[in-house]
Amino acid sequence: MAKITEFFKGVKAEYSKIVFPNAETLKKDTTAVIVISIIIGVLIFLLDLGLKYLLGLFL
Repeated sequence: MAKITEFFKGVKAEYSKIVFPNAETLKKDTTAVIVISIIIGVLIFLLDLGLKYLLGLFL
């Protein structure tokens, strides 16, 4: 029983160390993730089109 109690004391201690972002930081980070995801998606799309075109020339 002591091990369980120590475990939850440790969980509580670690949880108190967590720093949650404020609304403005969360909004900026979310926007950055969405923009970067769109950019990477477009790059993958263009790469796919280019490879499809090149393979079409050889096959």
